[in-house]
Amino acid sequence: MDVPPVVWWLTIAGIAGLVLFDFFFHVRKAHAPSLREAAAWSALYIGVALAFGGGVWLFGDPATGTEYLAGYVTEKALSVDNLFVFLIIICSFKVPRADQQKVLLFGIVFSLVARTGFIFLGAALINSFAWVFYAFGLILLVTAGNLVRPEGEESHTGDNVMVRLARRLVRTTDAYDGDKLFTVQDGRRVMTPMMLVMAAIGGTDILFALDSIPAVFGLTQNVYVVFTATAFSLLGLRQLYFLIDGLLDRLIYLGYGLAAILAFIGVKLILHALHENNVPFIADGQPVAVVEISTGLSLSVILGVLVVTVLASLHSPKGRAQNLVSAARRHATEYLEVEKDPVRREEIHAKLCREIEEIRELPEKYRARIREEERLMELLARARDAHASATTRAQGGPVRGSGRRRP
Repeated sequence: MDVPPVVWWLTIAGIAGLVLFDFFFHVRKAHAPSLREAAAWSALYIGVALAFGGGVWLFGDPATGTEYLAGYVTEKALSVDNLFVFLIIICSFKVPRADQQKVLLFGIVFSLVARTGFIFLGAALINSFAWVFYAFGLILLVTAGNLVRPEGEESHTGDNVMVRLARRLVRTTDAYDGDKLFTVQDGRRVMTPMMLVMAAIGGTDILFALDSIPAVFGLTQNVYVVFTATAFSLLGLRQLYFLIDGLLDRLIYLGYGLAAILAFIGVKLILHALHENNVPFIADGQPVAVVEISTGLSLSVILGVLVVTVLASLHSPKGRAQNLVSAARRHATEYLEVEKDPVRREEIHAKLCREIEEIRELPEKYRARIREEERLMELLARARDAHASATTRAQGGPVRGSGRRRP
């Protein structure tokens, strides 16, 4: 499908317009979006992406439309997995919930810019060197293997190269000043943690692009389709974060599903490379007669794997236990160290109480494992004591220590 320059510019203008609309009408004024707001806007952005795919199908051709849909679904799934890392970074920097939208929008814009550069670089390499398909395929196979390996929150931190560089070059402070990037402290202009968390997410985005772009090039080599599928998968990611952040830890098998998808696309790329082979040390530089995987089959496999892994995760008792523990840990930390607004603190404490009660209802084998996490037990006890003290002070009575009932 040949895309005229005017269509390119109109598409870029439309995407930029959606980003600006998101900033001026939602992010500019700091607030924590409600579940209803997040659901409505997530549905809208997904609808726009699917409508665009319908336009590609109608005005281009069905094959290109299928390629766009396969690329969009794959990129969206990878983006959801990336949200888990964003969540860890945001929690490690203790970003107030009302200010998290600005951080996420920056991450989306940075991803758009960085991945656009990677897309055109990848296209140039593909046009110049046939062996690039082998390289992309191996990258995806290695990434799939890494996804299968178990890892915890400790494997992702906000202290990456960009953060260390920012701390070294600019004077920083540990205190937030709303959602400002810079503030004045002791008469000097200093960088706030808001800038540092943006640097952390920006650096992480670059790493995400290393598997994201080869994956979509494994489904189509049409640069316009690659760009639009990537861009529309990122749009609406901010709203999706607030919609499913309570379920992110529940998706315990998503990593395995993504590993299967990336491995499948990696094999598809290597088969395509063999079919187009001109590398001298492989089959004397001659194309190899191999079976190539169609885009329709790729789309079916991607959707099937995602449906199975998501349903398996949502029905897993282990996933429910892990989700409750992670949510309780985040809410206790948020109550103790992040939020200062009394109304918001009461909301967080109510959620924490519900989560503790649900933990107590888990099977004994999960509760036994939770009781072994001394840091978690101490954190929950501190949150309980802090709330009891705050309530007593508000009522004008003496402060007493609360009982520490363990889950």
